[in-house]
Amino acid sequence: MVLQPAVEKWSGKIAEVAIGNAGPAGIIKVGGQETLPFLFSEGKIPNAPFAAFEIWDVNPADWPQELKTAWGESLKDPFAWAEACVNKYKAQALCLRLAGSHPDYGNRSAADEAKLASGLAQKFGLPMIVIGSGDKEKDNAVLPAVSEALKGRQCLIGCATQDNYKTLTAACLADGHSIIAESPIDINIAKQLNILISDMGLPLERIVIDPTTGALGYGLEYAYSIMERARLAALSGDKTVASPFICFVGLEAWKAKEAKVSLEQGIIWEAMTAAALLQAGADILVMRHPAAIEKVKKHIENLMGK
Repeated sequence: MVLQPAVEKWSGKIAEVAIGNAGPAGIIKVGGQETLPFLFSEGKIPNAPFAAFEIWDVNPADWPQELKTAWGESLKDPFAWAEACVNKYKAQALCLRLAGSHPDYGNRSAADEAKLASGLAQKFGLPMIVIGSGDKEKDNAVLPAVSEALKGRQCLIGCATQDNYKTLTAACLADGHSIIAESPIDINIAKQLNILISDMGLPLERIVIDPTTGALGYGLEYAYSIMERARLAALSGDKTVASPFICFVGLEAWKAKEAKVSLEQGIIWEAMTAAALLQAGADILVMRHPAAIEKVKKHIENLMGK
């Protein structure tokens, strides 16, 4: 008697979200899965996850020295930083964090941030993710200006939260972008925020969920379980949580004291955090160290059977 493996068939699928336009790197699509991560025997997985290089509009003073060493003087100039990502490390996408717009971190103006984002998009042509500073009032002023400056480029912009989503949703709707919906490791809040955003007219197919994960050893297991629950609900037919996931791996991994012990250990900490989140269903990994990104890219290729 030959035993056959059990095969699960799902009624739902994850929404497919496109980022980018007809630039040098073209369009990157994420989502579209009809099964759990990398279970090819149970359904289609049309799009591979990918890692985006995180760059800042200002020199990130709070990064550990082990991480800063990888980028050197380019940290002082976003264009030089992006050029290293593109030319040296063959980046697929850039994630621009507008940390310098925060009132306590430089208070850069909306006009300055819009000019920077537009300049990077025009020079490099890669699919772009743009993240605000985290200050709600300032983000409401800055992100709509950035959205307008990037109109037609089909970017991914965030982050929208349950009490601060209306302004950014309206901007993304007007300018043709997709939105990042941030929820604090809570599937119910993620679901409710997706409903609120879609009620404003932005299709569910233009929403990406940020489940606010933790790093290896710092709440990763709980974040994993929330992502897994959301993915199971989506595949069972709940379209309100059937969005791709974006995980800010570098942000979380390099906070860990273990990552600061040595450069090698920091790279491993970031790569291992990313590898775990891929199994939880992560579609976009925003990462910081180029060596960690290279390891994860090879890991994704192996998982996808390439």
